[in-house]
This record gives sequence, C-alpha cells and structure tokens, in this order.
Amino acid sequence: MAGRIPQGFIDDLVARSDIVELIGSRVPLKKSGREYKACCPFHNEKSPSFWVSPDKQFYHCFGCGAHGTVLGFLMNHDRLSFPEAVEELASRAGVEIPREAGRPDDPKAPGEALYAMLARVAAHWAQALKADRRATEYATVKRGLEPATLERFLVGYAANSWNDVLRRFGVDEPSRRSLAETGLVIEREAAQQREGDRHYDRFRDRLMFPIRDARGRVIAFGGRVLDQGEPKYLNSPETALFHKGRELYGLYEVRQSRAPLKRLMVVEGYMDVVRLHQAGITYAVATLGTATTPEHLKRVFRLVGEVVFAFDGDRAGRAAAWRALQNALPEAREGREIRFLFLPEGHDPDTLVGEEGREAFEARLDAALPLSEYLVQELASQVELAHADGRARFAEAARPLLARVPQGVYRELLLGRIAEAIRLSPDRLRELWAAAEPRGAARAGGAGGGAAAYGSSGGAGRAGGPVPGAATGFPGGGGIRVSRPAAAGRGSLLRQAALMLVHHPRTAPLLSPARVEALERLEEPGADLLRRLLEDLREHPCASTGQLLERWRDRPEAERFGRLAATESLIPDEKAALRELENAIDRMAAETRLRRVDALLAQERDRGLSPEERAELQQLMASRQPPSAPRPRR
Repeated sequence: MAGRIPQGFIDDLVARSDIVELIGSRVPLKKSGREYKACCPFHNEKSPSFWVSPDKQFYHCFGCGAHGTVLGFLMNHDRLSFPEAVEELASRAGVEIPREAGRPDDPKAPGEALYAMLARVAAHWAQALKADRRATEYATVKRGLEPATLERFLVGYAANSWNDVLRRFGVDEPSRRSLAETGLVIEREAAQQREGDRHYDRFRDRLMFPIRDARGRVIAFGGRVLDQGEPKYLNSPETALFHKGRELYGLYEVRQSRAPLKRLMVVEGYMDVVRLHQAGITYAVATLGTATTPEHLKRVFRLVGEVVFAFDGDRAGRAAAWRALQNALPEAREGREIRFLFLPEGHDPDTLVGEEGREAFEARLDAALPLSEYLVQELASQVELAHADGRARFAEAARPLLARVPQGVYRELLLGRIAEAIRLSPDRLRELWAAAEPRGAARAGGAGGGAAAYGSSGGAGRAGGPVPGAATGFPGGGGIRVSRPAAAGRGSLLRQAALMLVHHPRTAPLLSPARVEALERLEEPGADLLRRLLEDLREHPCASTGQLLERWRDRPEAERFGRLAATESLIPDEKAALRELENAIDRMAAETRLRRVDALLAQERDRGLSPEERAELQQLMASRQPPSAPRPRR
C-alpha cells in the first residue's frame, strides 16, 4: 500500500507492544530485579550480558553493544525491514496500519510509479537473459553463475539496442518521464533531438544487476559489459529513489539469509557479491561505484559488530583501502572490529573464491589485518622507522588520523600501538603532541584539538582532561580552562541532562519555563541538540525510551541517543531524574554567567568596556551565584 506510516501510529504501536513478551518468544529470558536477562542472540557468550527493560521498552547487550527497541529487535534478529517490522507488530496487536498520502513532490515519498517501472524493467531484463544465448553463456559458463543464483539476484541482460527499454516501456509522455527520472533513459542534447526521438537507453549490451532497498524494491541498476568496452561497470545515476552513498549492493539478500549474521564483508564489484553468495559466503556486500562512506558504515554496524574490507592487492586496491580506513576511523570504537583483506595479485573475490572455495577464502578473512595494524603498516611503508627522522614523520602523519577516532578504550589502545611503532610510551607521545599544538588549541577541546584530542588522562574540567560523553555526541569538559573550579565538565552536565531525558522522557514537560529559557541561552557545543530533544519531548510527550528512539530513528542523532539509552543510569524514578535535570541546567547556566563575567573582566583589562557592557557586568556580578554542589545519587 502506498504512503508513509504516520509517526503517531508508530508511537502508539511501540507503547502497546510488550518488548519482554516479543523477545522472550525468541530468546529465553530470566527475570533479574526490574529487568530481564539472557545470553545475547547476536553473539556467542556463556554468561548472560543481554538485558531487556520493560520500563524503557529497550534492550541492550553489554558484551557486543547491540541495543534497540522492539522494532529494532525485529529488524536485527528476524532480518525484517522497518515496514515489515511495523507490520509484524501491528499484526500481533491486531490493528491496521494507516498510511499518509504522499505528495508527488515529496522526496520522502517518491511515486510508487517509479518503483513499479523499475520492477517491470528488471523482470524484462531477467527474461531477456534467459532468451539470449550469448548473454546466458557469459553468465553461466564464463562467470560460473548458477541459474538459482541468477534468479535470486534478479540478474538480467540489457539488449544491444538504443531503444529497447524506451520502445517497450516509454509508450507515452508520463512513462517516458518515469524512465528518465529513474535513470533508465537519457535525454539527447537539443541539437540531436528529432521528432519522437528525444531519449535513448542508458544500458546496452550489459549484464544487469538490480540494486534493491531494504524492502526488496528495485531502486537502481548496475550493468557490466559482456565483452571488452568502457566503462566496464555502469551504474544508475542518483535519483529520488537511489543515493549511492547510502546503499550497499547485496544487503537485501544478506538480510534474507537465515544463517547467523556475525560480520559483513565489503567488496568492490557486483559480480564479486553474487559469486561469494553462491559459494556460501552470504554476508558479502558492495559499494556502488563510490568509496565506503560513513553512512555505509553506520548501516553496517547497526547489523553486525565486524566488517572486513576486501580489496585487490594492486595499487588501485590499496588506494581504495586507505580511503576506506580514513572513512572508518570515526566509527572505530570498542565492541567493533574493522579489518582489511588484500587479495593475491591478479585475483578479485569472484575469481579467488571460485578457485579455492569457501573454506580457504574464509580462512583469509579470519587472518585479515585489523585496522590498527593496517594503519601502522601503511604509515610505516612511507617512512624509515630505523631513523629518528622517519619516526617523527610517522608520528606527524598518525596524529590527525587518531584525532578522528572517538574517545574510548579503542582510541587509547590505538594510541599505544602508534607509540610502540616509534619507540615511545603512550604518555610521552601524548605530551609531545599536546605541546606541538598551536597556542590556545588546548582550550578548544573536542576531537582534533589539543591534548584532549589524544585521550590524555586527568579529571574532568582540567586542561588536557578527557572528553566525557564524546562517544555519545555530547562534548566533554576536558581540555577547557575556566577560572572557577567545577565538579564536572560542562560536557558532563550536557550529557547528564540528555541522559535524563532519554531514560526518563516524561520529565521534559515537567521542566519549568525558567529552566527552558536558561537552556535556550547556553552556547555550549551540544546544547543545540539538547534543546531540540527537549523541545520535541515537550511538544510530543513520550512514555518510554523506546518511543523516543523510534521517533528519532531516521534522524542523524538516532545513534547518539541509542548510545545514551544503552548507558546505565542510577537514577531510579522520574522525580529524581527531574531533580538531576534541573540541577544540570542550573549549573550550566551558572557557569555560563561566570564565563561571561571572566570575558568582560578580561576585556576591561585589555581595552575597556562600553557603557552597555559595563552595565551587563554589574548585573551579572550582582546576580552571580556559584554553581550548586552536585546532589548525591541515591
């Protein structure tokens, strides 16, 4: 049925669903206090680290980091797409799914006619492959693809014709417009147009690989030449349905496999994916004519905790691997594995798995280089580590790469590996990097600036201290000097406030207008996100953490809130959570006033104040109160 599912219906569906009942029907749960526990269904373990909270309608594994809502569990455990998960919950609840009418110009609800057109063309090309002897021999004899594999991936053949698709499917102006909008035909330049001859087929004499979205709908195509010709691979252009920086070829087929999904392998070609699946390696996907993007990696890590990049061992393959490493650094953290496999010269995954079989190929995957080792080896290949000059160049090249890794255990371990390569202790390397920063950089804090960017030790609020909450997207207080002592960094307070809202969303409407106004005046990094979260919860109250996370599912901030939801909170109830939230806002507001006082006093010493600034200073000094001491946790 066309149309988007209303958010209000999803909120209500999550509220009426029992996450304990649903997960308990698939995983044996045991009650433990107010929550339930089990051995995690997403990784092998002997002692239970998988917890389900009926109050928050949320699950979390402290072992592998898997977490989510009742819908997220269905998507990850049952391999359902989001609409399929909603349909499953609606069926269990005995309710019909309402749909919003999508506007033709709404980019979030592209016309169903485009999907229908792509599906018809895919079916036509699949039949054309069976009917064309040359194309069939190329696919089955030369490339070794079995009929069942061709059918599973909907592989087809585009005839060597300038107008086969146009003639069959472009019977009128609306259909020709749909063909153009989906990238199946190309409009001729004005000088080449003749009456009734404005377009021509994009794909000609190619083996065609339909690209499908999470629901299995065809959204684009990749075509490979049968003989010699350039380009070897030709992809659909970006359209309203297809964004190559987000999609992964074969991901739909991966999720249809019933085998336990522990890792994904990212390769470069469509043929590689199809041949690997045929060999039993049903966790292979491919990028679509582009480097692996951060969005790709986010999608991967929602499904698994391990990704292996497989590249040709030639110069182009190593260049592509290095680009993948750079894009992977912001996603590298504890609980995740990112590894790199380089194939023997003259081979790609397609030919290698055909030559040596599944077991030998998977043995190569098991021995693939961890990201840390690949990074060190690649940088070491560019310098001479036997000499001081080479080690200094190595350290300088590694510094901006490490700065892109989120704060945490993994970053500390990577720092140690880099330090080991240049024969320094991690603490000494950290000190030298901090000393090399431009003056004032240490004040900036956050990733990429000052000692805080390299995970230096120390208490929150001290120069060079850690950045609490950086892993959740709320910056920490480390690396920032203030003229007044603070019991916790400002990032800690921002994170604490966000933590209360995520764990206890019912507190948002209870916050006083004065404190909402105080939050509006904060200019801290991360304050804007906290304001948007608070505003959303006040306008559209949530009953549970699960409801909140589903509401933010398709927004960039979803992952941050998911990590906060997975963070343990010792606050027992909404009343205590409201006090914590109020306390955090009061202290941030007080510190904002103190910093403004410091800035005005410094300006007065340097160049004097205007009458307006002097009046502001006097008002701030008169109303100044130190931040209240943190309330003890109960």
